[in-house]
Amino acid sequence: MELTQQTPDMAAYLAADVAIDHEHPLVRQTVDRLRVDGADAYSYALAAYEFVRDTIPHSVDSGDSRVSWRASDVLATRNGICHSKSHALTALLRAAGIPTALCYQGFDDENGDPGVLHGLIAVRLPGRDRWDRQDPRGNKRGVDAQFSLDEERLAWPIGSGSNGVDYPVLYAAPHPAVLRALQTAEDRTHLWRTLPTAL
Repeated sequence: MELTQQTPDMAAYLAADVAIDHEHPLVRQTVDRLRVDGADAYSYALAAYEFVRDTIPHSVDSGDSRVSWRASDVLATRNGICHSKSHALTALLRAAGIPTALCYQGFDDENGDPGVLHGLIAVRLPGRDRWDRQDPRGNKRGVDAQFSLDEERLAWPIGSGSNGVDYPVLYAAPHPAVLRALQTAEDRTHLWRTLPTAL
């Protein structure tokens, strides 16, 4: 699949916004903790990815009904669904000067009906002429997402015969429909009813 930038302006993939609040002190403190002296961009990106994937539980797995959506809140509450965790990882990477995009997948549920969108990120590391998608959702039985530049290691890869769709657009900011659902959800149960099923 060929990934397509929503905007050709690479600066947009380094920008802060209401959800990717990478100028927040907690985001900056986390960057400082994760950054090892002399580490290159790849090492930092891997550390940030593993931090978000492994230390911030996906709220479905943990049973947490709270809905966080702003990167700093995700870091503070250590809670979030895939979209929220993607916002946090995007903020940590952009704060370190690494262009990062938000991207999405769609899947049908167990009944064959459209399910909610899945959120992930794409990173553009120095020296690479391509974007590489990464999935910080969090691993569990049957899910083994890994940081990889050689081949994608997503939570749910979409292969031939799959009922899923990979959306090729790389967004500089959270998709408005996703962000609206996160911001207005009373709890995770309500969020599941309001998240978009397609883009």
